[in-house]
Amino acid sequence: MVADLRCRDCGRTYAASADEPWRCDCGHPLDYAEPALPDRGSAPAPKALDRDLGLWAFQSFLPEAPLVTLGEGFTPLVDADDWDAAFKLEYLFPTGSFKDRGATTTLSRAAALGVDKVVEDSSGNAGAAIATYAARAGIDADVYVPDDVKQSKLVAIQRAGARPVRIEGDREAVTEACVAAASEGDAYYASHAWNPAFYAGTATLAYEIAAQRDWSAPDAVVLPLGHGTLFLGAYRGFRALREAGYVDRVPKLLAGQAAGYAPIAAELHADDDDDEPGNRLTTALESSEDVPTNEIADGIQIAEPAREAQLFDAIADSGGDAIAIDGDAVEGELDRLHRAGFYVEPTSAVATAALREYRRRGVVAPDDDVVVPLTGSGMKTL
Repeated sequence: MVADLRCRDCGRTYAASADEPWRCDCGHPLDYAEPALPDRGSAPAPKALDRDLGLWAFQSFLPEAPLVTLGEGFTPLVDADDWDAAFKLEYLFPTGSFKDRGATTTLSRAAALGVDKVVEDSSGNAGAAIATYAARAGIDADVYVPDDVKQSKLVAIQRAGARPVRIEGDREAVTEACVAAASEGDAYYASHAWNPAFYAGTATLAYEIAAQRDWSAPDAVVLPLGHGTLFLGAYRGFRALREAGYVDRVPKLLAGQAAGYAPIAAELHADDDDDEPGNRLTTALESSEDVPTNEIADGIQIAEPAREAQLFDAIADSGGDAIAIDGDAVEGELDRLHRAGFYVEPTSAVATAALREYRRRGVVAPDDDVVVPLTGSGMKTL
């Protein structure tokens, strides 16, 4: 049986169906009506998990059945001594980014519902993931992308058999065009920003980190943040682990946003000293000659996150934060990562640049135990 959906804001419940709405009639996002949790008790021995199942080894935490999978998950967790942290190598997924976590659960839901066609809007990585998993499911897909999408990401979408729909204008224009297509009723909106199944998939990041650490949570996890699919997924995952009794706390969740596209950081630091690096912020709707936008981290150039209120709640509950990172800092960190053998795309370097800044500010202490997901492959920039 496919799980029903519910709006946390107004309480309305929607029965699972191929025609289910992509958001509540009240305008707020939908989530699962009932969470998927194992019986509270002792966590299984990490070595007892069937890693051949990938992230689906955590089926007791997942509200979907593994109908569409490519063996994704259990990416390596490796020491990164130069950063005094551990890196989770999310760029080693089938399509080269963490978005496969959400694509496998979202397309599994679509398949269970008998969906014939999906639509998605994406700057590249989510589109490539949805296109690939739709191909695996035998479901048609249209992926709405910015007109200036990187060629490598466009090719990945096309080679999977999906139809890319290039839209002129900013990232919000792409979303509006895709929503209009989904609203016509002939396609299922497999949105990485709105669809709750996607967040059920990204929550597996937390399950894997905890299992790879013998069921312990780190002090902090530092992530890039655009729409917040990985950030919010990590929060939900660690919270579920705590509720199940597998870990004793939710780590501090710390975000790095692209300067110029940093609405969460701007709100959190509105009253900060303007001379503090990273605090002079703008959104895509505001401009300032003093604040250059971060154009290199194209994967997180989101001015209006779909689940903004939930992101603020996750930051508050975890004792976390969000700061803006400029392009120069990202370029410096990207070179440093590549020289250390981590061939990632620029958005990944936002997280390590943020870690450096959080340490400088004292938010992350010298002896804190830190995990940083490296979210996308450098192959995406070719």
